Amino acid sequence: MAATIGVDYGTNSVRALVVDCARGRELGACVVNYPSGHQGVLLDPRNHYLARQRPGDYVHGLEHAVRGALRQAADVHGVTGGDIVGIGVDATGSSPIPVNADNQPLGGLPPWRDNLNAQCWLWKDHTAHAEAARITATAARLRPQFIAKCGNTYSSEWFWSKIWHCLNVDPAVFDATYSWVEFADWIPALLAGVSDPRQIVRGVCAAGHKGLYCDEWGGLPDKEFLAALDPKLAALRDRLYERAHDATVSAGKLCLAWAEKLGLPAGLPVAIGELDVHYGAIGSGITDGVLVKAIGTSTCDCAVIKADQKLADIPGICGIVNGSILPGYYGLEAGQSAVGDIFKWFVEVVCRGDADTHRALTVAAAALRAGQSGLLALDWNNGNRTVLVDQLLTGLLVGQTLYSTPAEIYRALIEATAFGARAIIERLAEYGVPIKRVVCCGGIMEKNPLLAQIYADVLGCDIHLAGSSQACALGAAVGAAVVAGLGDFPAMQRRMTSLKDTVYRPAAADREVYDQLYALYRQLHDAFGGVNKAADLSRVMKDLIKLKTQRGDAGGADFF
Repeated sequence: MAATIGVDYGTNSVRALVVDCARGRELGACVVNYPSGHQGVLLDPRNHYLARQRPGDYVHGLEHAVRGALRQAADVHGVTGGDIVGIGVDATGSSPIPVNADNQPLGGLPPWRDNLNAQCWLWKDHTAHAEAARITATAARLRPQFIAKCGNTYSSEWFWSKIWHCLNVDPAVFDATYSWVEFADWIPALLAGVSDPRQIVRGVCAAGHKGLYCDEWGGLPDKEFLAALDPKLAALRDRLYERAHDATVSAGKLCLAWAEKLGLPAGLPVAIGELDVHYGAIGSGITDGVLVKAIGTSTCDCAVIKADQKLADIPGICGIVNGSILPGYYGLEAGQSAVGDIFKWFVEVVCRGDADTHRALTVAAAALRAGQSGLLALDWNNGNRTVLVDQLLTGLLVGQTLYSTPAEIYRALIEATAFGARAIIERLAEYGVPIKRVVCCGGIMEKNPLLAQIYADVLGCDIHLAGSSQACALGAAVGAAVVAGLGDFPAMQRRMTSLKDTVYRPAAADREVYDQLYALYRQLHDAFGGVNKAADLSRVMKDLIKLKTQRGDAGGADFF
């Protein structure tokens, strides 16, 4: 047997998956929660934009998750370490880690252990919104091509914004940092025993989508541009990297120290790191015309189009990067800054509930008809990633009365995330990227048929589910199989990935109602998002009431 290991670093935990490369059987799995902070995230009650993580948690999780997955594979299928031919890693991003000259995370060293600025700057950290706006403005003036590939707006979630914010708020940490490494690049380097940050094999996935990297302009932004932001950023460039690579390039070989920790042979190929959802797209069978939606705490959407085709720059899209998902294809990324996090907020913070509350609200919400509640929400509780690219936007609920129920609000929040997903698909189609199939991965869609059906009704297309509940880890395992020489990406996707038999198809009656609700959503979206500054929203509440009476038990109302 030839098997590979995929390691998937999420927001709250790390999971490892052992996969049979010939048939795609999942032989063993293990999930380890990060031990620090609130569900693995370091927060600051004085600043709700801040979200950091301890790199030491990543190291702890790596050893325990991989060993646990191998133990299960051995117990159930008789797999030994000698059956493993490669290992791949994905991680959240942009999540840059400040490291010293020996590639050790600053946050694990004295005197920085208790300094939040010395930890990993997690993807959902939005403290750098002011820096992001200045990068956008400077690029528009000096290097418009830099931001043309990322929707003409640089995000506070991304690499340079966070590094510059660190310099501005904590210059001592910045000065003590030799280099910054994306989380998705740092773990493969750790496995390969790379002790010099300049020798890390960087992936074009994180570099292109988050770091303004492009071979067309010589890689990373030039020193003149960076100096226009701050001379210290220009000086940092020499300590970063010159080239970034697609997933046909290995990040290195498993070093002896980590081979012994994991119980694996030294010298195994380590796949290049990609962002979690980009490997998740591979694990979901992405190809032309397929949109993969990874739905978790946030949502990331991925599509590919062959690199030999002409592709226009798309406003509001997170990035168009050659080779960021599949070699030979442009990888397109979009997404929503909060999806599962919105449901979690409502249940745990507002309702003060738990998993049982989620289930009860889902059952009650499923008994409602589309439009029956008279409620409409905006899905911006953590800002808007696509298509407005504005992290200073917030959530909104319109239409509530003295009789609105938690189940009605819960359903309205689900519908809001589906409307946000539709806005992304419409933007892609507008610029010549047709979407023929939507494949969803991540536990939320798999566990919640109501969510899947609402998405089908709102999007007006079939919703397919990835065959693996661990699509990101599976994609990383596919990448490991490729660098191990077992086949190219199309071949390994055919062998190792699948779709579930369940398909959610749009219901015609609800589709019609959701078209009306989506039109109202776009009025709110464009008005509060600054697209339509002259918007008249005076009809929105009344139109919601009209839909409510038509879809409820009271019947229509003539006075509308």
